[in-house]
Amino acid sequence: MYPKRGVGVRTSALVLGAALLVAGCSSSGDGEEPQADAGISQQPKDTDPFWVNPDGNAAQQVVAYQKDGKKEDAEQIRKIAQQPTGEWISPESPEKEARGFTEAADKADRTALLVLYNIPHRDCGQYSQGGAADGNAYRTWIDGVAKGIGDRAATVILEPDAVLHLVDGCTPDEYHEERYDLLKGAISKLKSLKNTKVYLDAGNAGWGHPDQIFEPLKWAGIDQADGFSVNVSNFYTTKDSIAYGKELSAKVGNKPFVIDTSRNGNGPYTEGNPDERWCNPPGRALGETPTTKTADPLVDAYVWVKRPGESDGECKGGPKAGEWWAEYALKLAKASE
Repeated sequence: MYPKRGVGVRTSALVLGAALLVAGCSSSGDGEEPQADAGISQQPKDTDPFWVNPDGNAAQQVVAYQKDGKKEDAEQIRKIAQQPTGEWISPESPEKEARGFTEAADKADRTALLVLYNIPHRDCGQYSQGGAADGNAYRTWIDGVAKGIGDRAATVILEPDAVLHLVDGCTPDEYHEERYDLLKGAISKLKSLKNTKVYLDAGNAGWGHPDQIFEPLKWAGIDQADGFSVNVSNFYTTKDSIAYGKELSAKVGNKPFVIDTSRNGNGPYTEGNPDERWCNPPGRALGETPTTKTADPLVDAYVWVKRPGESDGECKGGPKAGEWWAEYALKLAKASE
């Protein structure tokens, strides 16, 4: 039995709301400006093809600090606001959100980075527990996401921890067969779309060994996916993540992978309760900025899947999982100097 760990609790990141969809992709022509006018810019498309949300939590925080005269804090948070981060599709409005985000990205001539995190029996009863009520509900949800994406460009990170928790003893045996079937079905549905890439989550450099997960990844349909993701919502260094990913890639047909570098600038936290080192750890820093120009040809991109500044859960003084925590965001940004 492998250690039961919340290997990076996820944000549910419920809908950013109608304000985002209006600001980011409205075609009403009424001239409304985004709520957060933070003057956000981003890297050239050939370096970083993913869409930056101009009205995300970090952008709104920049504006708030500017209004309060906190110029230095605003500039620190701008380090987060000007980078593309994953948009976590909510359980309630999959089609609307997927359409809104991909339309906004398309208008900006960029690719939307979407995170799907709604598998039944998610997170093994920890801070981000929940997910779809059953298999049929999940399939309907995936259908909604696919309909919302349509032919627009999207890169999807599929179900953080879903395969890992089948391997580490966290997810009860009676749910395994269904989960493999749901993941295979999700990959098949999403890959039927014209311009969608899918990366199936494959854990991180600290949880165990690639020998323990490569066959489950195959059972979950990795052969149909574009690749896999590592280090989602976690803190392992890019160097260690590349080593883990390359070893795993060799066992799954040399599939490429993406690395979540959002908060791995100082590596993992090594103090305190080992079971909660992943949850809002102090002293962490932003990692490499998102880019497709990486240190290894097998690494398709460094991406910020976890949105820096959003809580991992109600631990170490943090709010609920997925809620914006300005104090923590500032610490991440300042530590990355």
